Amino acid sequence: MAITARQKQLVQESFSKVAPIADQAAEIFYTKLFEFDPGLRPLFKNDMKSQGRKLMSTLKVAIKGLDDLNSLVPVLEKIAVQHLDYGVRAQDYTPVGNALLYALKMGLGDQWNPELRQAWVDTFRIVAKVMKDKAYG
Repeated sequence: MAITARQKQLVQESFSKVAPIADQAAEIFYTKLFEFDPGLRPLFKNDMKSQGRKLMSTLKVAIKGLDDLNSLVPVLEKIAVQHLDYGVRAQDYTPVGNALLYALKMGLGDQWNPELRQAWVDTFRIVAKVMKDKAYG
């Protein structure tokens, strides 16, 4: 499983357009995440605004890291292990991915299209696979 250069470009460019509304995007993400799976709410003990900033910061690192996947993998693996301590389960990656797609769609509006959606889906699948393989493999 891999992403193309075009997909990487689409993901990076679209994320840079969402970055200016990072707080709103994070709020949309968490609202939708808890709609998809209310059982995830207790995993978040901190202030949600602070949590949202961490999310967006982590996404920024991951999206920039697409330029050097060999360097990104250890970062993702470290995050995966940390998430085990928070109580994250393998099946939690699905609602997270779906909430991310929803937040991006809302944040990008008319710029969201099938090609961009597929680029994000493929990128998230790779990220989730690396993280789940480390945490549960």
